[in-house]
Amino acid sequence: MRNVPPEMLRYQWKDVIRVWNSKKRRDCEQVGTSSRQKQKFTHTAGSKSFAYVAEAEELSSGQKVERLQLFDITHRKKDESPMTSEAKEIMEKLKDKKAEYEAIASSDRSVHLDDIDNWIITEVLGPKRYGQVLFQGSFVNPTQYFGSNSQQYMPSGS
Repeated sequence: MRNVPPEMLRYQWKDVIRVWNSKKRRDCEQVGTSSRQKQKFTHTAGSKSFAYVAEAEELSSGQKVERLQLFDITHRKKDESPMTSEAKEIMEKLKDKKAEYEAIASSDRSVHLDDIDNWIITEVLGPKRYGQVLFQGSFVNPTQYFGSNSQQYMPSGS
């Protein structure tokens, strides 16, 4: 029991060492490492939630941050270049789809502009796991974000 930090009691340090050396801890670490390797692309939000980043951007710009814009904000470096080539490809696909859907919306009055971003994200990135909304953080569910009576629109043939 050497190297006990001065701010810890000896029995606390023993517990910490026991937890660090446990099989459960090693298994959790292995799952985390595996998940990190499967990650498609990284973001620049760090430990901040996407909701926090969106709120901060809204306060600084004075305008509501849409989901596509939030993807763009959280996947660019400080020099404004995309984080990775994959992120760049996705940004281009999102931009192209946005133009395509806006053209449809301009000729079809049944299209709700608010729903376009949601369909584009689902189409380009695929659906999020059940009960979650991409780019809105861990604790936002579809009913909270879209409302209980939301009619998500996707043009036929898409």
